Amino acid sequence: MKPSLAKGTRDFTATEVSKRQYIIEILKNNFQLYGFQPLETPSFENLSTLTGKYGEEGDRLIFKILNSGNYLDKINSDELQEKNPKTITPKISDKALRYDLTVPFARFVAMNQNNIVFPFKRYQIQPVWRADRPQKGRYREFYQCDADIVGSTSLWQEVELVQLYIQSFQDLKIPITLHINNRKILTGLAEYAEITEQLIDFTVALDKLDKIGKEGVIKELLEKNISQKAIDRLDFLFHQTNNSLGNLKLLKEKFENNIIGLQGIEEIEFVIHNILSLGVSEEILKFDITLARGLDYYTGAIFEVKAQTVQMGSIGGGGRYDNLTEVFGVKNIPGIGISFGLDRIYLVMEELQLFPENSEKSIEYLFANYGNQEAQKSLQIITKLRQKGIVAELYPEEGKMKKFFAYSEKKGVKNLVFIGEDELKNESITIKNQESGEQKTMPIVDFLQ
Repeated sequence: MKPSLAKGTRDFTATEVSKRQYIIEILKNNFQLYGFQPLETPSFENLSTLTGKYGEEGDRLIFKILNSGNYLDKINSDELQEKNPKTITPKISDKALRYDLTVPFARFVAMNQNNIVFPFKRYQIQPVWRADRPQKGRYREFYQCDADIVGSTSLWQEVELVQLYIQSFQDLKIPITLHINNRKILTGLAEYAEITEQLIDFTVALDKLDKIGKEGVIKELLEKNISQKAIDRLDFLFHQTNNSLGNLKLLKEKFENNIIGLQGIEEIEFVIHNILSLGVSEEILKFDITLARGLDYYTGAIFEVKAQTVQMGSIGGGGRYDNLTEVFGVKNIPGIGISFGLDRIYLVMEELQLFPENSEKSIEYLFANYGNQEAQKSLQIITKLRQKGIVAELYPEEGKMKKFFAYSEKKGVKNLVFIGEDELKNESITIKNQESGEQKTMPIVDFLQ
């Protein structure tokens, strides 16, 4: 049988892993700089933990794990013939791969609330799985890099997370636009258009604007039985200017007597004014009234990050989720979090050639193998080099010099090292620099200084 990869997954070569680690190290450094602590949760959760947290579309994308043993034992023939997933799934699966890191985090907080000091700031870098249709920058297995704060409703946390986003992408040298909105504004828009009961349908469709355009969004709204009258009232959404504060002013006029909508505007104005006062350019931070982010658990600010010069979906996103732990029976623990899309960030950096040349550690010294005595001496020196943090390696095959040279070329080795019979006698070492071609012999003592 010919080996193949599962759809939507990838292998990573040494070069790719090194580049991914380069991104992760920058993010980890900034997470820690902002006071976030690391956390890891299991790769799979109880299915009941995950379902109902991501909306109907999200629930369909959860990878379910079949129960061990004869998982069909609890299914009768009538249920099999009906083929109703809602009745069959709970009987054959009670576990699932995690869909994101936020819901497992909320579960962790609910279980450990008495041992946590609030506000609690955590970061988490782990893979997640979604049964999505694979395409460029979208995979079924991918890493999320999250930073969350729970235990406070202060809007200064929104300001801090925007700062964290901006600093991290500056360190990665990626020019970005950070789109910001507020779910209270979207709720206000639903009230304004008199479609409050269809809020989720409205936000899910609106969130696809950059993918399917105005006509596609209108078509989907009509398919969800949202009236043409309501769509006409919301037409101004599709004609926003680049002036964020100007767009907010227009919205204020439309939201007269709309309490929740005005509250959303007040919150977003606080964040924008304070971020701009910290010297951030208006070109980077943009109020985007059509930003919806199709997850049910957001209650306040929502964020989305896009690369300025590369055609790619969002490379980061997040928002406030003040009610998330309530589904686990724990009330009054507000939260806010952001996520960095490692895989898409990688693709953007590749396209813009932003990775440093030394992101992968190459072999500094490769030692030839002339026999047991010579190899033993080489390993003694290699051990001392490694203690100094220098990458060194002994070629394992004895006397295979043709293969030795071919290996060194393919691996991009900087220096070749030869310890033969003469070098053993004289306690010396011969080194050839691959770039310059220069070759010299020196005492081992001098080399190790």
